Amino acid sequence: MESKQSVMILAEIRSQQVHDLTWEMLTWGRKLADKLGVQVDCVVLGIEQGNFQELIHWGADRVLAVTNGRPDGILATPAARLLVEIIRAEQPGIVIAPATTFGRTIMPITAARLATGLTADCTELDIDPKDNLLLQTRPAIGGNIMATIKTARTKPQMATVRPRSIKPDGFDHTRQGEVMIKQYDTANAWPETLLSFRHNEENDINLENADLVVAGGKGMKSKENYQQLEELAVLLGAGLGATRDAVEAGWAPFARQVGLTGKTVSPKVYIAAGVSGKIQHLAGILTSEYIIAINEDADSQIFKVADLGIIGDAPTVVTQLIQALKDLKTDGKEH
Repeated sequence: MESKQSVMILAEIRSQQVHDLTWEMLTWGRKLADKLGVQVDCVVLGIEQGNFQELIHWGADRVLAVTNGRPDGILATPAARLLVEIIRAEQPGIVIAPATTFGRTIMPITAARLATGLTADCTELDIDPKDNLLLQTRPAIGGNIMATIKTARTKPQMATVRPRSIKPDGFDHTRQGEVMIKQYDTANAWPETLLSFRHNEENDINLENADLVVAGGKGMKSKENYQQLEELAVLLGAGLGATRDAVEAGWAPFARQVGLTGKTVSPKVYIAAGVSGKIQHLAGILTSEYIIAINEDADSQIFKVADLGIIGDAPTVVTQLIQALKDLKTDGKEH
């Protein structure tokens, strides 16, 4: 495919609305496009009306609202079909999307139909100054190394990027751009119909959106001790996370895993209890604004990135924190 070399961003759509994860993708897109000297296109699937100007304020030069005339939501196959159509029409050099259920479902189908490569779950994107190819960095071999990948022979270069891997930046209310509505007659090209949508009620506070996250590692010493963190998280109104070691020990489900092979979080405060600070875990928390570490090993790696360190037995300190919070709430009621 002959490419126009623009950077195309796939907007994250949830409940027929553009989700704010899209601001992060536009920040990545602007960073790459500025190095290449090209424009940023933001594709919005399945929505004809919305605050598209906000996407331009966050860095898009053009917003392409791509629809198929179906009001029942966007499913994987029709969404990929629409994305293929707009890529063939616009011929971007790079296409990136968030590594969410939305992006991880649509992008592989799209890449297969375009016979091009896709690097999934990237934590870093850059441009190689030697050949202007996209450098796509992601964890490999169980998160033990970081691999940088190029798509050298096919276009577009496609990648999904882990949420919270960059802070949204560059909002400019004076930025001007173009909004275009594109409709493709593909309504009868697939057999799927959306019957219903059911929200997953099993999850606690969404880790990726939480302003406060409490996470436990091997230093919590037992499943029973780790479960104390659930009480601490409830008292603080926090999301509850875990290291890979804690998950593999059976203390927490994979949905709580934070790090290269889990979720990337970016809270205002991250409390790491019994977390040693392996590089795989640190990669998932470094965009946190304030890190509090609790560990009995004064030489633990976690203290090198922590803003506040507490040297002590993690289960004991957590128990003391829980009691102190309960006492504060009791005092508040009495007064």
